[in-house]
Amino acid sequence: MIRWRKGEVVRIRREWPGAVELDVAVPEGECRALAYPPLVGRPEPGDEVLLNTTALAMGLGTGGYAMVVAVPNRLPQDPAGPGHLVKARYTPLQATVLGADEQDSPHHDRLREADSLDGMPVVVADLHSALAPILCGLYADRPGTRVAYVMQDGGALPAWFSMTAARLREIGWLAGVVTVGQSFGGDVEAVTVHTGLLAARHVLEADVAIVAQGPGNLGTGTRWGFSGVSAGEAVNAAGVLRGRPVAALRVSEGDRRERHYGVSHHSLTAYGRVALTPADVPVPELPGEFGERVRDQSELLAVRHRLVPVPVEGLHEALRESPVRLSTMGRGLEEDLPYFLASAAAGRLAASLLS
Repeated sequence: MIRWRKGEVVRIRREWPGAVELDVAVPEGECRALAYPPLVGRPEPGDEVLLNTTALAMGLGTGGYAMVVAVPNRLPQDPAGPGHLVKARYTPLQATVLGADEQDSPHHDRLREADSLDGMPVVVADLHSALAPILCGLYADRPGTRVAYVMQDGGALPAWFSMTAARLREIGWLAGVVTVGQSFGGDVEAVTVHTGLLAARHVLEADVAIVAQGPGNLGTGTRWGFSGVSAGEAVNAAGVLRGRPVAALRVSEGDRRERHYGVSHHSLTAYGRVALTPADVPVPELPGEFGERVRDQSELLAVRHRLVPVPVEGLHEALRESPVRLSTMGRGLEEDLPYFLASAAAGRLAASLLS
C-alpha cells in the first residue's frame, strides 16, 4: 500500500525537461524526491509538499525517490490546449494528452490511413538500459541516422523520469520520444505500440525506431511474470506493420542468476514464445566459453527467427564514448560488458539494414 509523508522542500538539486529533483525535510530527516511540474506544479524551497514514499520504504532500485504528489500552495495551471487521451487512467494523477492520431491533432490526416512502416528497422529491447548502447552501435556505423524511441508502459509511466532519454533528445541522438499505452510525457503521444510505431515513422520521420519499456523492470522470477514480455508483442507489431523487427538479446555475464546468465530467459521467452513474427536476432560474436554459451542459447530462437552473427570489433570503444552513463541493474560498462555489446550489436545490425 502507499506510504505518505508531508515535507518541506529544502533545496532543488537539479532539473531536466519535465522533472525536478529535490531534497525534502520529513519527520525522519531529509530525503530525495522527484516532482513532475506538468502534473503537480513546480516546487520551490520552503514549499510544503505531499510525498508518496513507497519506493523509499521498499528500497526500490530504480530511482529510489519519494514522489511529489502535490504542491498544495503552488498548483500547475489547467491545460489549455486540445487533447482527449487520458493516461495513467483513474489514478489520482491521470493526465490528459493530445494523441498524434486523434481528430484535433495536426497529424491526424497523415495517420488516419497509415498502415505501413515501409520496411523501417525496429529494434526491440527488454530493458530501458539498452536504449543508449543500441544507439552507440548504430551511430558508430551510420552517424546521422534519424531515430525515434517508442516507450512502452512496463516500467516508469512518465517519460520525464528518464534522464537518459532527455539527454539523448537534447544532443540529437533521438529525433523524439513516443509514449504509448499508459506511458506519457513524450514528444508524441500514442494509444498503442502500433500507433506509436506509425507515429515514429510518419510524424517524426524516423529511419529507425527503438522500442523498450521506460526505466524500471517488473519481474517475479517466474517464466511469464515479467514486464519484458511486451518485447515479443512489439516484434509482432513491427512485423504486422511491415517493418523490419530486430530482436535485441538481453545478455549478461555479470548477473549470476542462472535464468539471466548468458542469454536471459526474458529474451528466450519473449522472442521464443510471444513473438510470432520472424525477426532478425543479432547474436554478438563474443569470445571464449561465454560467447559459445550465448551462441548455443540463441539457437533456441532459430525455429522462428533469423540468427545474424554480428562482429563486436570497435563497439567497446563506441560504448566508452557514450554521451550518457551506461548502467544496467546497477552494473556499469566494465562490470557487464557483454550486456552492452549485445545491445550495441543490435544497433549495428539495424544500421546495416539501412544500406
